Amino acid sequence: MIYQERRWINTMAIDATFWVAVSFIIFIGGLVYLKIPQKINEILNKLILDIKNEIDESEKLRSEAKILLDNAQSKLDTAKEDANKILEQAKKDSDHLVIEMNNKFHKSSEIKKKLAENKISQMKDAALKEIKDVSIKIAVESVKKIISTSVDKSKLDSLFDKNLEETKVALKKINS
Repeated sequence: MIYQERRWINTMAIDATFWVAVSFIIFIGGLVYLKIPQKINEILNKLILDIKNEIDESEKLRSEAKILLDNAQSKLDTAKEDANKILEQAKKDSDHLVIEMNNKFHKSSEIKKKLAENKISQMKDAALKEIKDVSIKIAVESVKKIISTSVDKSKLDSLFDKNLEETKVALKKINS
């Protein structure tokens, strides 16, 4: 009985292995019959093609992005150069403007200085004339007092007329 049990176990083991092998072969045959490996191959080829297209598209996008970046960089460089030129021109213009304003200031101050000197000269001349006029007036009054106290009336009138004529002649000489 032990032998039969072993045989039955061996037979069962062989039978189970056999049936597993048979079902595996049937399963593989079914897959081949239904063309599953070809379909899987087609799906994988399609995925590979899609991935390749995406890679190509990303390469195109990368090259376009590089071109755009280069264009933007060149525009930025051009803009920097333009900005530097504008700054240099602004510096030149401001230097020129400062020099021009400085010259105008000096010319204006020279004109104001000359006007002030002329005004001072006129005021000096006016003051001298006023001093002379006052001096003459004082001298005339002093002479009148001296003459009126020391000389009689007839001599005084003739002296006054004489001095008046001399004063008029002196004033004409001063004014001329």
